[in-house]
Amino acid sequence: MTQMTATTSVPKLRKVLIANRGEIAVRVIRACASYGLKSVAVYADSDANALHVRLADEAYALNGRTALETYLDIDKLVDVALTCGADAVHPGYGFLSERADFAQAVEDAGLTWIGPTPQNMELLGDKVAARAIARKVGAPLVPGTPGPVESVDEIWDFANQYGFPIAIKAAFGGGGRGLKVVYGPDELEAGFQQATSEALSAFGRGECYAEKFVQRPRHVEAQILGDGRGRVVVVGTRDCSLQRRHQKVLEEAPAPFLTDSQFTELVEAARAIGEEVKYRGVGTLEFMLGDDGALSFLEVNTRLQVEHPVTERTTGLDLVVEQFKVAEGGTLDHLPDVVPAYGHAIEFRINAEDPGRGFFPMPGHLTRFDMPGGPFLRVDAGVTSNGSISPEFDSMIAKVIVWGVDRDEAIGRGRQAMRECVIEGVPSLVGFHRRILQEPGFAAKTAEEFTIHTNWIETECTWLDSLVQPYPAGFASTDVVRTWFEVDGRWVRLGFPAALLSSLRRSSASAPEVSDQLHGAVWATMSGVVSRWFVALGDEVEEGMRLGTLEAMKMEVPIVADHAGLFAYLVEEGSIVQEGQPLALVG
Repeated sequence: MTQMTATTSVPKLRKVLIANRGEIAVRVIRACASYGLKSVAVYADSDANALHVRLADEAYALNGRTALETYLDIDKLVDVALTCGADAVHPGYGFLSERADFAQAVEDAGLTWIGPTPQNMELLGDKVAARAIARKVGAPLVPGTPGPVESVDEIWDFANQYGFPIAIKAAFGGGGRGLKVVYGPDELEAGFQQATSEALSAFGRGECYAEKFVQRPRHVEAQILGDGRGRVVVVGTRDCSLQRRHQKVLEEAPAPFLTDSQFTELVEAARAIGEEVKYRGVGTLEFMLGDDGALSFLEVNTRLQVEHPVTERTTGLDLVVEQFKVAEGGTLDHLPDVVPAYGHAIEFRINAEDPGRGFFPMPGHLTRFDMPGGPFLRVDAGVTSNGSISPEFDSMIAKVIVWGVDRDEAIGRGRQAMRECVIEGVPSLVGFHRRILQEPGFAAKTAEEFTIHTNWIETECTWLDSLVQPYPAGFASTDVVRTWFEVDGRWVRLGFPAALLSSLRRSSASAPEVSDQLHGAVWATMSGVVSRWFVALGDEVEEGMRLGTLEAMKMEVPIVADHAGLFAYLVEEGSIVQEGQPLALVG
């Protein structure tokens, strides 16, 4: 491939505003320091004492509590950048990181956007358009609708042609949001409604498309880095197959057990898609690897990935610093078309979730936070001991990354790291990671023995019940309240301690008094935001009917009527509520 000549069209960066929070904000702050840049943090009210605020050179309040009022407010973020004299914005991941309108607003304000061009994001952020580009360059694809579908009838036509199961996916956004797997005709209409509703809630656009669902797929991906002028290099591969609710909990690099032909097909397809759009900065090309060995393009994440540390550890590159260099107009002349990997790295996501209760997220106060140490180990965290996990945002506490000369050594170091890891005050995934490292289907030595796939946790894991963790002080009730959760497109009823619903019961009114005053109340099963009501005031509802959606920490929980009657809501859409708060009346 012809190398591009060096040209510098952008002045050298001086000060970077980081439009994010938590561990990724800390990660970018540290990269700024190593590259000689000043860092600027922003924060919501609940993050005023957060680690990223303390570590940044400057920090500014966004004067709000929710994501919508703070980290998703484009005008506020641009105003802060201009006011503080920043000359660039780094979006991290999540929030506005894949919003082309944010990137465009930053550039229109005369600032440097540290990420793909708005045009890259428009083209590849639209999954239907991205599939068209993949098809054009000859990347492998499973059958899918040619564009967003207008009605459930179009999905019926697709299902009649290709059969079940099918996946209904949000055309914009990612992270498993707006994704519903439909296994049969009786689930189709509900799946379509839920996918479009969740896509609208999460991304502001409800368009969805359908594609054939690959059974027992592995999730493999290629990290790319482009200079924006046509040169694209592949910076290693990853496997992210261990997931719950279509969101990753463990990642590793390079992707293990790929044949030479699968590796070649993966990296060549990734580079071809990037070159087709003259990709700028870092991005990830995601693929499914079926149990028949066939690869299929999935989507493009036009941002830095949560799992980028495993690629950094196996290639020696600092991907955030590479983002800075590209944003300054630098070339990629120092890199080969495919950056070789050395050794093996595994990343463990440590989230405030209880795997024994369906990975139920729980915010709270960290009373103990002991992270592991030793050689060849990295910890990326956005909290410290005595810190808090806020209900308004992601459940991630930290990421632990281990490295070994091969996969076996990395697994061994991972076992020791998880033994040393101790978290108290909130439930965490530490116990899950300790157990998965003993699972023969994960700690495999051959492709035939490796049995992990993206639905493995929901369909094949038999030991999750043994990982139930005690709730913190104040949640000791043995009474159980049962409610519905969605797991991989199917509704599952789970039981939780009644004390989770006790915020009102801790008020001046006694539990019987509250019950008498709010006969027929529908209670919040967790703290979060009432993202949507599906029924109107005065509507007649039936037992088991889905009334609305409660959202917190990237998890959606349906609000369900436990008896029939006339509906009246007590809180409006967008309201922040606490567990145990009455949301509506049915009587």
